[in-house]
Amino acid sequence: MSQIPNHKRGLYLGTVPERAAAKHGATLLTLDHDLDALPGAGRRLTVAEMAVFAADLANRLSAAGVRAGEHVVVYKRANFDAWLLATAAARLGAIPVLLSPALPAPTVAALLRRLHGPHRPHLLTDGAKLAELAGLPLDELATSVIGVAGAGRGVASLARLAGSPPVPPVYQGLDEPAMITHTSGTTGVPKLVVHTPRTMRARLRPQLVLLALLRRRETVAVSVPFVHSRLFAAMSLVLMKGMPTLLLNNNEPADVAKFFLKNRPGLIEALPNSFLAWEGLADDPRRPLASVKYFSSTFDAIHPRTVRRLLDASRRRTPQFFQIYGQSEVGPAVGRPYFRRDTHGMDGRCVGFPLPGSARVRVVPRNDRRVSATNPGFIEVRWDGIAKTYHGEQERYDENVHDGWWRTGDVGYRTRAGCLHMLDREIDTIPGVGSSLEIEDAVLDRLDELVELVVVQGPDAEPVPVLCTRDDKPLAPARWQAATADYPQLGAPVHLPLAELPRTATLKTRRVELSRLLHDRL
Repeated sequence: MSQIPNHKRGLYLGTVPERAAAKHGATLLTLDHDLDALPGAGRRLTVAEMAVFAADLANRLSAAGVRAGEHVVVYKRANFDAWLLATAAARLGAIPVLLSPALPAPTVAALLRRLHGPHRPHLLTDGAKLAELAGLPLDELATSVIGVAGAGRGVASLARLAGSPPVPPVYQGLDEPAMITHTSGTTGVPKLVVHTPRTMRARLRPQLVLLALLRRRETVAVSVPFVHSRLFAAMSLVLMKGMPTLLLNNNEPADVAKFFLKNRPGLIEALPNSFLAWEGLADDPRRPLASVKYFSSTFDAIHPRTVRRLLDASRRRTPQFFQIYGQSEVGPAVGRPYFRRDTHGMDGRCVGFPLPGSARVRVVPRNDRRVSATNPGFIEVRWDGIAKTYHGEQERYDENVHDGWWRTGDVGYRTRAGCLHMLDREIDTIPGVGSSLEIEDAVLDRLDELVELVVVQGPDAEPVPVLCTRDDKPLAPARWQAATADYPQLGAPVHLPLAELPRTATLKTRRVELSRLLHDRL
């Protein structure tokens, strides 16, 4: 298990920092926040320093009793040290389990129970989260509780274990569990997605091809959840390529503007809804996005208005927006670039084409009729980057596999040119509506006052538009009627403050939950 592996076949998270440090030790990482686990580290770290920190944290976890093959649940406030702690656990041959800090205590308890097996998991948490879990029987749910940043008495403290004896890295087999993340949980308790060294390494292939197209080394800004599998892929890429990296925890537009003005990124990867929130930066006279050559988003399809505004805000020659479609279980599946010239006729439902070295994609019928724009089918993916299983729910995982193809849960169609159009999640389809997402794209494009628009099923199965406006200001009825004249099937709009939208850790709207809220309200 400890034999040095072939890194071209598998991604071994535990040694990513030291391998990167051997090539690019002086490369700088700049954070907009302090690290809870390493309060004296500061906000500017070299890759060499980060490698030392990761090894040190691994030594401390070993001294706290963590062993190879055990689960280490990381559940703490949002902070880049979640990546460092997970990397440290992986260095020991343990399996980091990354839980979003947005998950409520009952959900955390359910996931801890699901991880029970030969051993109960270790829980790595902080004082604030431990207080939220106060009503849970943690002594029954976890083998141990390891504290970061003021976890209190009776909890093993990482800080007190500084200077623990060094331990060598331990490697898993190519197809053994190496990391667990979770799905968004839009319809209930999230599923635990099991990644292996092989599946994680496969997901880097198409992105390595895209990075090879860059004409010069750019400073990369990353604003994705620190517990999401995408962060681990992104960090592996930027570290091994020696790209200076900015790590954001604060998504408030005013603070983001200051951070970008000071550090001038050339490439930004962020959530679609983060980009949506940053649209206003295009109007900032200081031009905080002027230095950006490349924008990238790998979670959901993004609204055309957002792409257009971001590209217009860049002062670089021929800036590009890379849209990549995928999901936690699949990784990147298809994608495409957009240039300024493309954005005015952009179809937001066209999520792209198969990527070099990436997945095969097909769309299969949901009925006896041929798949088309008016009769979308199931989107399915096949390649070696698909996650291995759902931990503790193999039958649920197998339900998504059809003749070796993974059914994503989305519906769509492909054009003659081969572009995949994703119209909706199957569970979110509404009778009489071709695509809720398509309506949202069109109306957002017509109403600059909107910062979000979500069309969900109402109490009588009618499509109800839920809209959020800038500064929660009321929208003139005449403006709404003019913008939605093409969609007579829409019900009366419901105006909600953006803060009241139920969201996942990746800022997706929980449409099923929102629909339930409307049933209670209307």
